[in-house]
Amino acid sequence: MSAICAENDTPFHLTKSLCEKLVVYTRFSAERLTPLYEDPNSMSIRRLLLPDAPEVLLVLAHLPSKLRRTSASQNQHCTEIARTIREREDEVGHARTIVVGDLNMNPFEEGIVAATGLHATLARPIAESGKRKVQGKEYPFFYNPMWGHFGHTSDGPPGTYHYRRGEHVEYFWNIFDHVLVRPKMLQYFQDDLLRILTTDGERSLVSNNGLPKVSDHLPILFELAI
Repeated sequence: MSAICAENDTPFHLTKSLCEKLVVYTRFSAERLTPLYEDPNSMSIRRLLLPDAPEVLLVLAHLPSKLRRTSASQNQHCTEIARTIREREDEVGHARTIVVGDLNMNPFEEGIVAATGLHATLARPIAESGKRKVQGKEYPFFYNPMWGHFGHTSDGPPGTYHYRRGEHVEYFWNIFDHVLVRPKMLQYFQDDLLRILTTDGERSLVSNNGLPKVSDHLPILFELAI
């Protein structure tokens, strides 16, 4: 932490969190990123309040690993998280919401795409429609730009997490790390500024064969023009 601050004119501040899995540093005052909801096991929802900018809900998540949860449990957990997010949006009166973190699920999995789950679509125009009705009930969309970073035709690694087992069905590369964007935030988000990082600026985060070596996950970087 001291090394990070020493290399920047503006120091970083560590914000408080009840969830041990989440650590948040910020260059602006920690008081501008205030907790709205805290789940000690997997999630924190913060109100981001910057001068001359609209308030943003920042949802930070680190969901249970596939090593400890079945797919059914992961999907159910996403349903509960999605409900909590909608309740907090109703509480503050807006849906300018960003979800970021290690969801430990691929973009195509049920908990991510289901209407009752996070309802995150790969198509920006679909997300821009705002919501859709399923069996008489409306569900708001998230846009999930991480779909565009799957495979070797993407600009960067073919995923954020690599795992190889002796199974008949194996993806090898997965995208477990996500940024999900509500329609109200799309005007501030640019797809081409989202990247999967392979270096921290000084050292490589991948081995000679392109696999993660510093951590089992590769980090993602995005920007919001607010």
